[in-house]
Amino acid sequence: MTRHENTTAPEGGARAVGSDDYALSRVPRDQRLGFWTMLLQWLAQSGSISQFTLGATIGVGMSFGDAFLAFTLGAVILEVVIFAIGLAGMREGLATPLLTRWVGFGRNGSALVSLVIAISLVGWFGVQNTIFGDSVSALVGGPSWMWCAIAGFAITVLVIFGFRYMAVFAKIVTPLFFAMVAWSVTDALSDHSLSELIHSPAPGQAIPLSVAATAIAGGYMTGAIVSPEMTRYNSRSSHVFLQSASSMILSEYIVGLTGVLLGHMVGSGQVSQIVLSTSGVFGVLVVLMSTAKINDWNLYGSSLGVVNFFQVVFGKRLHRGAVTIVLGIAGTLLSAVGIMTHFTDFLSVLGVAIPPIGGIIVAEYWVVRRMRAPLDATREAGTLPATSPTWVPMSLVIWAAAFCVGKFYDGGIPALNSLLTAFVLYCVLGFAGLVRTYGTSTLDDDGTAGPDPAAAPGTATVGAP
Repeated sequence: MTRHENTTAPEGGARAVGSDDYALSRVPRDQRLGFWTMLLQWLAQSGSISQFTLGATIGVGMSFGDAFLAFTLGAVILEVVIFAIGLAGMREGLATPLLTRWVGFGRNGSALVSLVIAISLVGWFGVQNTIFGDSVSALVGGPSWMWCAIAGFAITVLVIFGFRYMAVFAKIVTPLFFAMVAWSVTDALSDHSLSELIHSPAPGQAIPLSVAATAIAGGYMTGAIVSPEMTRYNSRSSHVFLQSASSMILSEYIVGLTGVLLGHMVGSGQVSQIVLSTSGVFGVLVVLMSTAKINDWNLYGSSLGVVNFFQVVFGKRLHRGAVTIVLGIAGTLLSAVGIMTHFTDFLSVLGVAIPPIGGIIVAEYWVVRRMRAPLDATREAGTLPATSPTWVPMSLVIWAAAFCVGKFYDGGIPALNSLLTAFVLYCVLGFAGLVRTYGTSTLDDDGTAGPDPAAAPGTATVGAP
């Protein structure tokens, strides 16, 4: 263990299970990881049975050409958001929940962001676990809930020990998963004409372009917003772009569009059996590992959000490893009771509720650039600012307004509408001096945060000269 590894319990000096993984601090520069290690982490997020299922579902309602356009729109939206937010995470060495204290939301607002993200990621954990449980149950028998429990337990154990163990796991799982999937899909498509599948009409009820693009972008938008959880371990900005772009190409254009072809072939979105059918026991094991590789990030990001939430709201510095155990149990239970039945509704809400957070982060960090001054001042030293704004009420108003635009405005792509609305509103109101911070909170030596008793009452203006 190096001198920087943060593995001990934060309070009382007692050792806790697993790694705290800099949950409430910057990742030191000498703990950043190399290009190929991080690339495999990104690529591991590209391959999942749920992405094939999403592609097939879209393929049932769209021609291949229209599906290609939908995946392109979704991928471009995601890549812009991932790079803009992920680059901020790389520069600061901070995860999204902690970053938002100085970027758009303030201390208390970051707690709300953390809670929303944590709930979303636990939901995704349940979705992925359900897909795995149903797929393995159909292939080898046994109740789905049993397989959900097995997968949930394995993932939880992995995530308890943190980022570096997850990185090693990705090096093993990623090549195996894509080799197995290539074998299965090639076998399934070998008796069909690719040209005919590509040019065949949609076999089911038509899906509008805006709905498909929202499902694609919205389905991974939470991942885009929490990309700093990964990029804080990057050492160069070029690495963030190359790795995230590679992940988008693999996820959307190869995995997603292959799912479209499978949907055209069988006329249904239920294609997981096709992906697994020629792989036997080996395939089941690899898919278990690949599910873990997707779901470890859902659980990991959720644990970071909960740690920040409890520190802000309750003044308690929880150990990330202990939080992971609780969330792992919760996510496994969600999968066992059938959260997958609400898959479409979950994606739709996610597609418009999460993007405004990203719009505000990008607007403040890269355009308005008034709240981030404490980060600039402490970046070189690798420490956290001693204080942060307590409230930024206008950011919450902008978030709510942007969500309403995405949810209730019928034109365009809802995920993009809500993100751009938040970005534009924050820029305009910020430069007009209408986005104000209220109060100042200190970061105490023991890791707890609270109002600064020495701070004079009053407000500060974001965007003021």
